[in-house]
Amino acid sequence: MWTNKMISSKILDYFGLYLKNSHHPPCITISSRKMSQKLNPNPTYDVIILGASGFTGKYVIREALKFLNIPSSPLKSLAIAGRNSSKLSHALQWAARSNPQPQIPILTADTTDPSSLRHLASQAKLILNCVGPFRLYGEPVVKACADSGCDYLDICGEPEFMERMEMKYHDKAVEMGSLIVSACGFDSIPAELGWMFNSRQWLPPAICNRIEGYISLESDKRIVGNLGTYESAVLSVANADKLQELRRSRPKRPRPVISGPPPHKGPMVHHLKEIGLWAVKLPSADATIVRRTLSCLAEAPRGLPGVNESTEQIERKEAFWSSIKPAHFGMKIASKSLLGVVHFIIVGWFIGHFGQTSIGRWLLLNFPSVFSLGYFRTKGPTEDEVASANFKMWFVGHGYSDGNLASQGNRKPDTEIITRVMGPEIGYSTTPIILVQCALVLLKERNNLPKGGVFPPGIVFGPTDLQDRLQQNGISFDVISKNAIN
Repeated sequence: MWTNKMISSKILDYFGLYLKNSHHPPCITISSRKMSQKLNPNPTYDVIILGASGFTGKYVIREALKFLNIPSSPLKSLAIAGRNSSKLSHALQWAARSNPQPQIPILTADTTDPSSLRHLASQAKLILNCVGPFRLYGEPVVKACADSGCDYLDICGEPEFMERMEMKYHDKAVEMGSLIVSACGFDSIPAELGWMFNSRQWLPPAICNRIEGYISLESDKRIVGNLGTYESAVLSVANADKLQELRRSRPKRPRPVISGPPPHKGPMVHHLKEIGLWAVKLPSADATIVRRTLSCLAEAPRGLPGVNESTEQIERKEAFWSSIKPAHFGMKIASKSLLGVVHFIIVGWFIGHFGQTSIGRWLLLNFPSVFSLGYFRTKGPTEDEVASANFKMWFVGHGYSDGNLASQGNRKPDTEIITRVMGPEIGYSTTPIILVQCALVLLKERNNLPKGGVFPPGIVFGPTDLQDRLQQNGISFDVISKNAIN
């Protein structure tokens, strides 16, 4: 089945290296400017969840409440925010289930009211933004956080938004000490940590050349995405030219050096016998974000410097990054049946073609269930639909048993390593789990993380204990096989 992950960020061809211009310094930057002080060095709340009454937001509340004021958690104070206090109160009551409703402050803020967002950012160490589509509603929140020195995480899977925010606000975020990281949900933490996990299995003298990710969704019932996600997909198509224009306007950053020849393009649809799946190429936010992280590593092979790291922490970070080797990376969507892949192609065709014209977009936005073959509807999924779903993300790595073989002309890889990341339903279970765990890592390890700036999630959270935390909360990382291939 297809959920909000599948259409929102996977229709357009977002492949390509993450670029920079004169407004964006490299990932590792030594600035001559004195770091400005945060506007409020003693904020009232550790975390504020913005957009907490939305489809995903209420699940984020539920997940955050599990870690509020428990001895092992750095989350000691929490507030929720949005436009409608009544809806927020209902969302809080829903998230608390049968327990007495916790005394969580409810704050009013509107993405169309910059002053309300500035006030919100001044009260928090960290804002978790769940208000999408981000290309419509995200920038005012990022700006408020960058201006105030508040840290920011979101669940965005929209490359144009993320790259534009990096271009416009990186310098200000560095100056004010605001750490801004998008894609801290199913987009794109499983892909980021998943390729790193596969890369770490290639022990010397073996070396990886390419890693392909395969997203497979399973459910006893239909998974239904929400309308905001669907709108993001349609708007992505409508604004495709803006993404390309943005990338053309920015000088290229260094490419990572990858051992061996580039992979062949291959067929659009193929059968992966090793894991019993049919797959189709997936132009992907995940692939773009992984490449952004690889670009950062090309500039800073030892990772980004933290605010106030200990010598021991620096050594751990450098050891982690030394185990990660760059590889070609791509994503595909997979199904156990060829018919499932055909369904993906049909929905992608509808959005990709109808989204290019105003009348087509009107049809797509007014009849989402028709043009998504029932994958999207204006109402979110039921709790039973969420509980019955899960995902598997397979990573198939190809490389060489000895790195010296990679330099022998067009010699084909002779080794295959398959790993897997697996977890619950992607939009309303896995995404809240990941977002909250990223928040807990940030709160607990703030001194080990960059002072500020706009970064992809992998370069920030890769060397932390995020993978261990996810494994403790229902998202597994497994090595499936290591084989020699002809």
